[in-house]
Amino acid sequence: MAEFDGSKRRRPSLRIPFLERVLRPAQENGPVILTQGRLYILPTRHGLIYALMLLVMLLGAINYANSMGLVLTFLLASLAVVSILHTYRNLAQLRVEAGKADPAFAGQEANFHLLLDNPSTRPRFAIGLGRGKSTIAYSDIAAGNPTRFEFSVPATERGLLHPGRFSLFSTFPLGLFRVWAHLNLDMSCLVYPRPAVETMPLPLGNSDTPQQGQAQGDGQDDFSGLRGYRTGDGLRHVAWKAVAQERGMLTKQFSGEAAQEIWLDWDSLPGMDTEARLSRLTRWVLDADRAGLCYGLKLPGLQHPPAHGREQMRRCLQALALFGHAP
Repeated sequence: MAEFDGSKRRRPSLRIPFLERVLRPAQENGPVILTQGRLYILPTRHGLIYALMLLVMLLGAINYANSMGLVLTFLLASLAVVSILHTYRNLAQLRVEAGKADPAFAGQEANFHLLLDNPSTRPRFAIGLGRGKSTIAYSDIAAGNPTRFEFSVPATERGLLHPGRFSLFSTFPLGLFRVWAHLNLDMSCLVYPRPAVETMPLPLGNSDTPQQGQAQGDGQDDFSGLRGYRTGDGLRHVAWKAVAQERGMLTKQFSGEAAQEIWLDWDSLPGMDTEARLSRLTRWVLDADRAGLCYGLKLPGLQHPPAHGREQMRRCLQALALFGHAP
C-alpha cells in the first residue's frame, strides 16, 4: 500500500496572504508609492443603487421595446464604467511619506503628519484620510505639489506611540466607486509622562554647588548681563534702572557668579510607585526649566549632568518617557 503523504492534504491557501496584506499590512519604512498592487476598488452604496436602477431601466426598456430607453440605459452604464478609471487614477501613483510627529504628554492628543506628493501633471481631487471607521480629512492635491495631512491619536500612556493602520481613499468623480489603500508607515511619537498636578517645591537644597548669588573664583565684579529676577536674589543685584524703565524685575549677573545646580533624584521620592515618581519628576523638570535653573536628572542606571535650556529639558523628558522600556 502506498505511503500516505500528509503534505498533499494541506494545500497552501492563496487567500490568506492576500487577506493578511489587506487587513494587517506590515510596517513600512520610507516613502510609499500607491501602485496597482496596493489599490482596491469596489462600488459604494450609491453605486449599488445606481446599478439596481440601471437594471430596472433595462428590464423596462426591453419589456416595452423602447429603443430610446435602451439608449439611455447603456449611456448611463457607460458613464459608470468610465468613472471606474477616473476614480482609480485619482489615487494611483501618489507618493506617501511620514512627517515629523511632535512629542506630547500622556493624556493629550499626539499629532502625526503625512506628506502626499502628486508627481503627475493631473490634479487630484477629494483625497480622503481615514483611520478606523472615521474619516479625518479631505484635501485636493495640485499637480507637482505636496500636501500635508494631519491626524491625531489619543496618547494614553508614556513611551513610543505608533498610530497603526490608516487608509487613503477617494470616491471622485461620481461617488459610485471607492478606491482605497491601507498603509502602516513606520512612524512614532514620543509621549512624555503626565506631569503631576499637585504642587511640590523643587528640591533646591539638593545641590552640589554654591547657592545662587555666591561667588566662586575671581572676576566677581565683571558684569556679564541681565536675567529675570528669581526668588532669593539679593536686592543689591537688582537692576533698578531697568525697573524704572518698566522693563520688569531684572538681576545683574557677574562672570564670577555661580549658578545654582539642583538634582532631580529618583531616590528623593520614596514611597511612590514608578508612574507617580515619573509624573513628579516630569513636573520638576518643567518647573526647573521655567525658572531657568541648572538641573540634572538621576534615574536608576541613568544620569544626566546638570545643564539648562530647551535641549536639557528635551533630554530629561525623553529619559522619563522611555524609562523601563526596551530600547
